[in-house]
Amino acid sequence: MAAVEVERLARRYGEREALSGVSLSLQRGQTLVVLGPNGAGKTTLLRILAALLRPHAGEVRVLDRRLPEESWRVRGRVGLLAHEPMLYRSLTAEENLRFHARLHGVDEQRVTDLLAELSLSERAREPLRMLSRGMVQRVAIARAVLHEPELLLLDEPYANLDPAALHLVGPLIGAASGRTRVLCSHDPAAALREADTVLGLREGRVAVQGAAEEVSTAELEALYR
Repeated sequence: MAAVEVERLARRYGEREALSGVSLSLQRGQTLVVLGPNGAGKTTLLRILAALLRPHAGEVRVLDRRLPEESWRVRGRVGLLAHEPMLYRSLTAEENLRFHARLHGVDEQRVTDLLAELSLSERAREPLRMLSRGMVQRVAIARAVLHEPELLLLDEPYANLDPAALHLVGPLIGAASGRTRVLCSHDPAAALREADTVLGLREGRVAVQGAAEEVSTAELEALYR
């Protein structure tokens, strides 16, 4: 059963087409990796799937719900890790996560458990502005998975993470998590290792698409030339 179905999706910013004629299908439990240079439309696609941005044309279904008509039924079932961490820098890691826990009706013990799992407990009561970029990224990952989402939308999820942190976040957002994922990346070789299917965008249009085993690294690297 498909977790995401998109047909002929289009989105504009003024006169500029951010996405044009994009179609894709992602089955539950699988990972779609989206690649392309800056401005290719990756972030716009994630925001539409997260029900934060309305398409101008096309059909979008996420978790069996039509967007944007049923956005309110989707938002609580999706976890978004955006390029910007979507956290309050004046609050502590613990305060940020407790705030989101209340929004989603999540038991606050989940906050304590995630902070421990990501080795953040000792720094949990410091303002985010005092933490390193890698620690802030770990807090953002905790926020994205806090409510046990059915679908993860991940924009460069491993940015700023050292090898030890990568080991910590793997069970939460990596292939081992078992979650359905849409993952935006700039690293074709690493992306192919994580992907079931691949979508390559250039200037808002599909340039490469297919099963991971059918797409070559050379095809994906060509997106950036």
